[in-house]
Amino acid sequence: MQGSPARILIVDDEEDVREVLSDLLTLEGYTCLTAHDGETALKIIFRQNPDLLLLDYKMPGMDGIEVLGRVKDLKPGLPVVMLTGYGNIAGAVKAMKSGAQDYLAKPFLSHELIKVIQQILKTQEPGGESSSRSGQTASADYLRIMMGPSDPVFQLICEINRVAKSDFNVIIQGETGSGKELVAQAIHQSSPRAEAPFIPVDCGAIPETLFESELFGYEKGAFTGAQNQQKGKYETACGGTLFLDEISNMPLASQAKLLRVLQEKVVYRVGGHNPTEVDVRVLVASNQDLEELAAKNLFRPDLLFRLDEFFIRIPPLRERKEDILYLADRFLDLTNSELKKEVKGFSESAQETLKDYQWPGNVRQLRSTIRRAVLLADELIEPNHLDIKKGAMGDTAFIPDLEGLRHYSLKEIVNQNVKAIEREVLVQVLKSTNGNKAKAARILQIDYKTIQTKLKQFGLFESVSYLTEKEWGKKGVEPIG
Repeated sequence: MQGSPARILIVDDEEDVREVLSDLLTLEGYTCLTAHDGETALKIIFRQNPDLLLLDYKMPGMDGIEVLGRVKDLKPGLPVVMLTGYGNIAGAVKAMKSGAQDYLAKPFLSHELIKVIQQILKTQEPGGESSSRSGQTASADYLRIMMGPSDPVFQLICEINRVAKSDFNVIIQGETGSGKELVAQAIHQSSPRAEAPFIPVDCGAIPETLFESELFGYEKGAFTGAQNQQKGKYETACGGTLFLDEISNMPLASQAKLLRVLQEKVVYRVGGHNPTEVDVRVLVASNQDLEELAAKNLFRPDLLFRLDEFFIRIPPLRERKEDILYLADRFLDLTNSELKKEVKGFSESAQETLKDYQWPGNVRQLRSTIRRAVLLADELIEPNHLDIKKGAMGDTAFIPDLEGLRHYSLKEIVNQNVKAIEREVLVQVLKSTNGNKAKAARILQIDYKTIQTKLKQFGLFESVSYLTEKEWGKKGVEPIG
């Protein structure tokens, strides 16, 4: 490969093997990374993007085949060489069927390994990787840049790559500002439909009376002002992907017609009688739980069942603490460039303020906060530049400025603050019960299943599950943020 040395990740539970292979490949001019198990390997692949993977077949925990499957979800284009025990032909065959480029039986000669690596890396030169795989890899890299290096983003990319190759309908659920359209675009770009149109539709921005004509098109004379035939968004997306954002705002009558289109794969324009065949993949997004809405008859259950072929939940920023400073630095660089400024970074206290804040407006709110801070700061950004307001309960309330009000409805602002209050109450009650969830549920007059659900929703579940009662008394849960 041209340019910088190829980076090879060596995954083996035996330290001696890792050291010998690393020394050998370093002498050959490669850059070597090492991991002692599958979980560590997957994190390195996600964050450091190696060019080739040497993977031991037999390891404790996840074995080589399981790791290989996860790698193909995360980085479909990453070449893998499986290292198997001598004579383990069945394992080698299974590895090749699972997507490994080659295998070597231990013990093997040094020159055999070098030859295999050279041949594989040669095929990875421009043109050596298939367009579908390179598209998935590019989408994964783009999402990592746009969303951050945290484990939740890693899991999200795995889910995207898993479903992208199919033609499944997908429900994407996440809070306002969490990146739902970004995920939808990544699915489209990683799919066989990547060269066809991606058509986004904001279901909350279309008046109810115009919804069907906007989505399905209309014939000339269908209504006053319909002077020409017009294709709808559905037809425009033919061959590609239709993304229906905030689908919970779609009128119930239009939901029924959408269900019919999904089932029959034909569109009838408003005022028309002739069907038009459509080949469209549908992705939908919502900041509300569609199952709850369906239970309240606010969303059609039959449409929900049709759409819910695959479900992706985007974790809010408060559940991705590792991404906050990464994204803050990224927005700092972008704003410095835009404003022709040279703000050097964040003070330690500003960093703590950023990490401790709950970010009810998610990445969108973080971006607006950093842009304003860069405008106000000279050398370092301090807490006063961030202008993060405190709520009455000591937690942070979500009260957008005038610019923010253009992006959030009153309902969204109220909902975010209700969630902040719920989280604070949960934390205080659980502290008082030393982490006893059953006792906390009785105090709050809710059932045990509900408190479990709330803990997962607010990113508190692991804190409660893994801290002992003694530790709860000493440390409490993770700071509200």
